[in-house]
Amino acid sequence: MGEIIAVVNQKGGVGKTTSVVNLSAYLAMAGKRVLVVDTDPQGNATSGLCGPDGPAARAGSEDYATVYELLVNEQPVAECTIPTMVDGLTLVPATLDLAGAEQELSSRIGRETLLRHQLEAVRADYDYILLDAPPSLGLLTLNCLAAADGVLLPVQCEYYALEGVGQVVQTIDLVRKHLNPRLQISYVALTMFDSRARSSKQVVEQVRSAFGPKVFETVIPRNVRLSEAPSHGLPVALYDKSSRGAKAYQAMAKEVLDHAKTGNR
Repeated sequence: MGEIIAVVNQKGGVGKTTSVVNLSAYLAMAGKRVLVVDTDPQGNATSGLCGPDGPAARAGSEDYATVYELLVNEQPVAECTIPTMVDGLTLVPATLDLAGAEQELSSRIGRETLLRHQLEAVRADYDYILLDAPPSLGLLTLNCLAAADGVLLPVQCEYYALEGVGQVVQTIDLVRKHLNPRLQISYVALTMFDSRARSSKQVVEQVRSAFGPKVFETVIPRNVRLSEAPSHGLPVALYDKSSRGAKAYQAMAKEVLDHAKTGNR
């Protein structure tokens, strides 16, 4: 049975999609079967894995369905996946059409668990399923949380990034109580670390104090190559595997794999 991980933070710009794209790529490159489900209408994970001119550019056409069809029309996952630039890594893409999904689903019975039912049908086909949630706590994010075994919470190493963490934790508690009893915070990723900034180091200390062993030992640095890779439609592993950002996400993927072996977190 594959592990379903929702990558969630209500604040944008904290490295959420960057973590989805690069972590999934390194898990696939380690020989794992990986699926990414892009539930963010901005579609950044989609373009970051397939490029603006790749298969995802035709998502929503007659050739490719998207997560919109998956949720609104209940089209099976297998009919919505497309290949990526990484062997073993497939994607359910997103387009701006998804922006209207919350309103269309608002009156549907069981609207918070549509994604869970879809993914349960294919869970055995993958080792890891990563869900890239929107930077908000609406219906699409609730679907991710209801479907997941655990949450990966990216936290930017700046003070303002800590402000929304408490609300995310409260939302996770509510989802656990009402929709998904197995849900927990499984991983906390420290992102955009600036070794020159004292504030970055203080945020690292605070997050480690709050979440303990759930925090990855690996800290993701600010890195030019990480920010450049999406414009080429590539994970950093294919864009510049020798960069600091690439090596950091490779190490983080190893921590996820080690966690699967030991079950300790």
